Amino acid sequence: MALAKLKGLPTPLSGASSASSAVSLKLNQEPVNTDDIDENDESGQNIILNIISQLKPGCDLSRITLPTFILEKKSMLERITNQLQFPDLLLDAHSESNELERFVKVVKWYLAGWHIAPKAVKKPLNPVLGEHFTAYWDLPNKQQAFYVAEQTSHHPPESAYFYMIPESHIRVDGVAIPKSKFLGNSSAAMMAGLTILTFLDRGEKYTLSQPNMYVRGILFGKMRIELGDHMIIKGPNYKIDLEFKTKGFISGTYDAIEGTVKDNKGKEYYEITGKWNDIIYIKDLRTKGSKKVVLFDTHKNFASKPKVRPIEEQGEYESQRLWDKVIKALAERDHEVATEEKFQVENAQRQFAKKRIEDGVEFHPKLFRKANPGEDLDYYIYKHIPDGNDYEAQIKSILEIAPILPGQKFTEKFQIPAYKKHEIQKIIQEKSQGK
Repeated sequence: MALAKLKGLPTPLSGASSASSAVSLKLNQEPVNTDDIDENDESGQNIILNIISQLKPGCDLSRITLPTFILEKKSMLERITNQLQFPDLLLDAHSESNELERFVKVVKWYLAGWHIAPKAVKKPLNPVLGEHFTAYWDLPNKQQAFYVAEQTSHHPPESAYFYMIPESHIRVDGVAIPKSKFLGNSSAAMMAGLTILTFLDRGEKYTLSQPNMYVRGILFGKMRIELGDHMIIKGPNYKIDLEFKTKGFISGTYDAIEGTVKDNKGKEYYEITGKWNDIIYIKDLRTKGSKKVVLFDTHKNFASKPKVRPIEEQGEYESQRLWDKVIKALAERDHEVATEEKFQVENAQRQFAKKRIEDGVEFHPKLFRKANPGEDLDYYIYKHIPDGNDYEAQIKSILEIAPILPGQKFTEKFQIPAYKKHEIQKIIQEKSQGK
């Protein structure tokens, strides 16, 4: 039974006592990454069985409280940065002069981050309404990349994010909207979100969808995560429909992908195959007899993790500070404390929601505005980032959105709803332009 692998509070290392485990850790000086451990004891099995008894195939899981031992030590707002941890590939794509090859490199960049995940079956913490997360990267080319995210909706859960490398004219906007369902022996996160990549100096826009995520083997069989269905990437003149193939009950293989790069008239150029968490290959379809070559090897490329301000500098609704006690308890595998601290965070959220209803007050994000008619996403960062090559002005504008770099302080303007800040900014711009 796969449920045996979801039981709650095992000894830290299989077949070892807590004391011997501690000695082992001390000797090796290597902390165990609890995100990579499947928990297993009787209390965990009872919790899962109790949850399953309440579910029907097709029901929404977003309102179900899941046990803490299947939670990753980070919020969804931080988890999104997995897709951004290969900035070198993005910079390489931007600098490519040939449009077709540039599109292929965009595909390579977007595929590169999907293998970054816990080895065990874990899901990120569900962000609470108004939670936000900021981060930055110091890049090898001496430039910096900046990231801002906020939970803009709770039911359904929607995370909006913004990423930019100003000096390289690269901007990413996106929303992640996971719609969870129970499917019997599986659960699914149907990913309705979209990512928009823009090369500002080229005037090029790419839209990138996300594959769906499945947890297989909840009731029987081996528990594992699969990516499935389709990821569609479109550029100005090229596109690809990448199928993430799930393993069949009898035949097939895990983690396989397959897709063909085509132009808008349907002409085929490249075939992309392989496994999203292993080696991805590319084959030139224009040359008869051509062989597939490695496009990306997950074993030979190393992610660049984002940098975050110290906890003591963070606001109470910043992800790492908000979930700090939960994350520490998860790291120590103290699920009783993790459950209680998680309840405190979520109960406070319920009380705030109740008070808003009583006061007749609507929630408004502080960092993202609702989209205008015709825009691709539901939300965009409220701040206008200047066009052109004035990088100092662009960076200044980004750093005014929220504290991102160490030493930055919150200002009173931070508390103003994003839509109001956006309106004020538009008025100031119009006055400066003499309108």
